[in-house]
Amino acid sequence: MDRARPLFNADSPAGQHAAPHFAQVPWTVPDIEPPATIDRLLHATTGRVTGGLSPVSLALAYADWALHLAESPGKWQRLAEKAVRKTARFNIYAAHVLSNAETEPCIEPLPQDRRFRNEAWRRWPFNLIYQGFLLHQQWWHNVTTGLGGVSPHHEQVVSFVARQLLDMVSPVNFIATNPEVLDATAREGGRNLLRGAMNFIEDLERSVGDKPPLGTEDFQPGKQVALTRGQVVYRNRLVELIQYSAATPEVHAEPVLIVPAWIMKYYILDLSPHNSLVKYLVERGHTVFMISWHNPTEHDRDLDMEDYLRLGVLEALNAVQAIVPGKKINTVGYCIGGTLLSMAAAYMAQVGDERLNTITLLAAQTDFTEAGELMLFIDDSQLNYLEDIMWKQGYLDNRQMAGAFQLLRSHDLVWSLVVRQYLLGGRQTLTDLMAWNADATRMPYRMHSEYLHRLFLRNDLFAGRYKINGRTISLGDISAPMFAVATETDHVAPWKSVYKINLIADPDVTFLLTNGGHNAGIVSQPGHTGRHYRVAHRPSGTNYIDPETWFLSNPQIEGSWWPTWVDWLERHASGQSAPPTMGAPHKGYAPLMAAPGSYVLER
Repeated sequence: MDRARPLFNADSPAGQHAAPHFAQVPWTVPDIEPPATIDRLLHATTGRVTGGLSPVSLALAYADWALHLAESPGKWQRLAEKAVRKTARFNIYAAHVLSNAETEPCIEPLPQDRRFRNEAWRRWPFNLIYQGFLLHQQWWHNVTTGLGGVSPHHEQVVSFVARQLLDMVSPVNFIATNPEVLDATAREGGRNLLRGAMNFIEDLERSVGDKPPLGTEDFQPGKQVALTRGQVVYRNRLVELIQYSAATPEVHAEPVLIVPAWIMKYYILDLSPHNSLVKYLVERGHTVFMISWHNPTEHDRDLDMEDYLRLGVLEALNAVQAIVPGKKINTVGYCIGGTLLSMAAAYMAQVGDERLNTITLLAAQTDFTEAGELMLFIDDSQLNYLEDIMWKQGYLDNRQMAGAFQLLRSHDLVWSLVVRQYLLGGRQTLTDLMAWNADATRMPYRMHSEYLHRLFLRNDLFAGRYKINGRTISLGDISAPMFAVATETDHVAPWKSVYKINLIADPDVTFLLTNGGHNAGIVSQPGHTGRHYRVAHRPSGTNYIDPETWFLSNPQIEGSWWPTWVDWLERHASGQSAPPTMGAPHKGYAPLMAAPGSYVLER
């Protein structure tokens, strides 16, 4: 087909049923020879031992750090001075604490470090143990950072590995050095350790048997979660499209299409009835459509980013337009779904398609130069290694992805659970959000390789080098009003990275920053205690404000951000009308089955 041809003619019957058929061009990393099969097999096999981490990438980082450290005698001198001062501080503290148990600690944990908050750590000798550990941890931070000449990426890798190793040997993790565990053991006569051993055996059996964590059976889509009524009105090999039933006599004229991330199941936005964003929108009088992604297998290895655009966003837009004809569409993208939506919007602007009424991006990045701690796992060596692992499997396994996220927050997601479940013998009670988090998905080999190389590593989208169907797209071509939501403690999409949406030229942008993390900050229903946000509107054509100034200039507002966003949506509405029919059978979009559909149940 002609690459300059528009996406489709939305007024024609064919245009209502099919997005364009993009020409399939084999994806390869530029200027790299195709790898030999034996190399790929070696990397894939080694990856089973290393957890998917490239030994070469780690070796390069440590070589960079060690060689620069070796030729920096001044750094050695400062480290020796710091060691002497810390030793003196510790000895003075130890002497004082022998005579006064209320002596102030000589070092405080970092604000996010909750390991030593229990009063039991103030007793001798545990106060000495944890104070010594914190001083030791601080010294190793000095060793691995601030060394001139080391690349920032290598410094981050070395410092990260040092933190992981120190977390492993934290006094919290051992019975003899953890006063909370010792107290529980004495109080219960060791029954906590017996329960912990039983918990460990049960978890090991579930892991070996590839079973979900204990308690997830209480949060099954369609039974306890994902309960908002609706119908699957379209299905292809990659997506099911859910249309939700109207809950009001009249609805806003413009429908809402939500594009969730395919790294997760869609129902994070339709959890329990009390915290379902979908239910909230429907009850506010919106016609809502949701994409539910297929969970890829080895048979889907060749699906690429353009497939996700064509079979996902564009096919869904066609279906929504057929069911709600003659109206522009409010679009919402979450995480990587938001990145894909921004790509689709830029491509549609390129070909003159003006069907988007608004664009909302939830914790979604368009610029990847400061993409948070995930960048620790992104360099040429690591991606070459990961690509070979995916080549053998046909996909990136959900356990491999989960492992990377757990490492980034090992305090909270690994070691605190080990102590709570195996040493204290407790069991955490799963919430709907925790159960959803365990319901992970896989990533197709080709798509994930493109995504990591072209977006994370090369930043092609923001730099104006990304091509779709032969056309180079630019985010600056987007003219639809935008609403961007970021979260304060996001490890996946840091808020200052999300804020860079303000750097693109034309759109009218409303930016909102809410407290919480990548998931909990988005699932922030009205009535949720402890929620606050900041928000500001930047009209098209006004000057850019840096994120620090923006933060200080906009006061904190208590409560959920959902009403503010939905009010914004309704200011861009053209009126109200009777709810549309469920699907459009005469146009090929007959209801197929009740929500939540079948793809969300794929394991």
